[in-house]
Amino acid sequence: MTPPKEDVEPREIAEFRREVRAWMEAHKPPDPGFKLPQSFLEVESERQFDFLRNWQRKVYEAGYLGLDWPAEYGGRGDALKRQRVVSQELTRAGAPFLVNVIGLQWAGPTILVYGTDAQKKRMLQPILSAEEIWCQGFSEPGSGSDLASAQARAEKQPDGSYRVTGHKVWTTLAHHAKWMILLARTDPNAGKYEGLSFFLFPMDVPGVTVQPLIKMTGEGGFNQVIFDSAPMPADALLGKEGQGWQVALTTLLYERGAAEGSGGGQASASGEGIRRVVSVARRAARENGSAAADPVFRDRMAQLWIEEEALRLSAMRMRIPALTADRPHALQLMNKLVFSEYYQRLTDLACEMLGPDGALWLGEPSAPDRAEWPRAYMNSFGMTIGGGTSEILRNILGERVLGLPKTR
Repeated sequence: MTPPKEDVEPREIAEFRREVRAWMEAHKPPDPGFKLPQSFLEVESERQFDFLRNWQRKVYEAGYLGLDWPAEYGGRGDALKRQRVVSQELTRAGAPFLVNVIGLQWAGPTILVYGTDAQKKRMLQPILSAEEIWCQGFSEPGSGSDLASAQARAEKQPDGSYRVTGHKVWTTLAHHAKWMILLARTDPNAGKYEGLSFFLFPMDVPGVTVQPLIKMTGEGGFNQVIFDSAPMPADALLGKEGQGWQVALTTLLYERGAAEGSGGGQASASGEGIRRVVSVARRAARENGSAAADPVFRDRMAQLWIEEEALRLSAMRMRIPALTADRPHALQLMNKLVFSEYYQRLTDLACEMLGPDGALWLGEPSAPDRAEWPRAYMNSFGMTIGGGTSEILRNILGERVLGLPKTR
C-alpha cells in the first residue's frame, strides 16, 4: 500500500487553501428550497439524501476527498495536511456536510488498517464518491455505553458464511445504507471481549428490517435494525474472528476524533461556531440595543471563544506523536467530552439571545435562521451520549489516565 505524503511546505498548503476556497465559492450549491438536515444524524427524505449525496460526489470528482488515502484504493496518495485544509474550507464556506460520514471517518479508515487488499479495492472508492453509504451497527437495546456486552449473534455456517440474528439501535443512515460496520458475537462461550468479531455487513440481504426512530425534534435519521437469520458471506469478516473488540476500538478512535484518516470529514472546532453566535448577538434585539451590547452575553461569548480556541489547539496536539504516545486515547476522549458539552452551551446561548424568537420552530415564517438554533440545541444533547456518554468518559479519564479509584 502506497503511504501518503508527509512533508508539505507551508507555501504549498497556502496555495492549496486558495485553490480550495476559490472552488468552494464557485461550486457551493444554492439553497435547495427545502429543509436540509443540520448533520448526518437527521437525513430523512430521499430528496435530502440525493442533494447531499450529489454534493459529496461533486467534491470527490473535484479531487478533494480521500487526499490521504492510497491512490490504488480511490484516494490521491497525498498529504493529510491537504485533507485538513479541505475540511476547514468546507466549514468556512458553510457548505453542505458530506453525507457519507460513517464511511469517510469510521468505516474507511478502519478498513485501511485491518482490511484485505480485496476488501480495500472493493469498499473504499465507493465510500469517497458516496456511491455506497455506510451505517454503524454497534449499540443494542441492552448495550450502549457498555459496548462489549453486545449480544447480536453471527453464527458460522458449514460453508464458511454467517447468519446474523439480533437487534441494533440508534443506527444512523441505516435507511439509506448499502453497508454496515457490524460488531457481533461469534463465540458465545468465549469471554466478553474475546467472543466478538467485526464485519462489513451488506444491508440488502433478506432478513434485515430497518425501522425509523423519531427524535424529540420530530426528525428522523436514527433507526433500529433487526436481523432475522440474515445471511452474510465469509469475506465480510474484517480482521480475524475474536478480534472484533480490537477492531471496534480502532473505529471508536476515529469516531471520537483521535486519528485523522477521515478521507474528508469537516472540521468541528474551527472557529465558525462562535463567529456565527456573535452574528446572532448582533441581530438579536434587546431592550437596550442588540444582545451583543449586553455585558452578560458578551462575557459568555468571550468564554465560549476561549473554549473553542482551546479545542482547536487541543486538536492540533493530537497530530504530535510525542504528546500522545503514552496514552493515545486520553486526548481524544477529553476532546470529545469537552466539545460535546461546549456545543450545548454554544447553542443554548444562541437561543437565549434570540429571546422568544428562539422558541420558534420549523415551519414558522418568522423563525430566525429557519429555527436552526433551537434545532441545534435539542440535537446537542445526543452529542453527550453518542460515542460514549459524558459520565462514562469522565470515569475512563479518571480511572485510566488520572489513576483515581474505580467507581462502585
